[in-house]
Amino acid sequence: MADAKERKILVAVDDGLESMYALSWSLHNLISQTSNDTIILIYAKPPRTVYTSPDGYLFSPDMLASIDKCRNDLASSIIEKAKKICREQGDNEVKVEVIIESGDPRDVICQAADKIHADVLVMGSHGYGLIKRAFLGSVSNHCAQNVKCPVLIVKKPKSSSSATGTK
Repeated sequence: MADAKERKILVAVDDGLESMYALSWSLHNLISQTSNDTIILIYAKPPRTVYTSPDGYLFSPDMLASIDKCRNDLASSIIEKAKKICREQGDNEVKVEVIIESGDPRDVICQAADKIHADVLVMGSHGYGLIKRAFLGSVSNHCAQNVKCPVLIVKKPKSSSSATGTK
């Protein structure tokens, strides 16, 4: 039997339960025991906003360094949580890679999907209502419209009984 094609499954993660559910769902439903797939976790650090005043920056260099440290710590924490889910719920053989970029998640995710030639992009749905989505925009909708690969948007069930993605 020929080796299975290696797929690159790009999974967008953030600090929400929805993205971790989408990762868990992917491990249970997309990865098979005989696959040669790679899960690529992507996290987009929001760009640092620097406010200025007429006489210069409002934040000292020390304060900016502290803000950057917090942003990096958050990114590390989210990625470690996602890797733990991969270890605990995935086959031990599943390969996991990580991409962390700064910028608007819409741009970061779309650019990464195209750059790595992802076979599928998996995202969680935050379930924003019409009004909130109109103001904040939908990252998943933007990515679905702009990436070249298929996009799988995983909605977290309302009940907590199927939190692992299995029946």
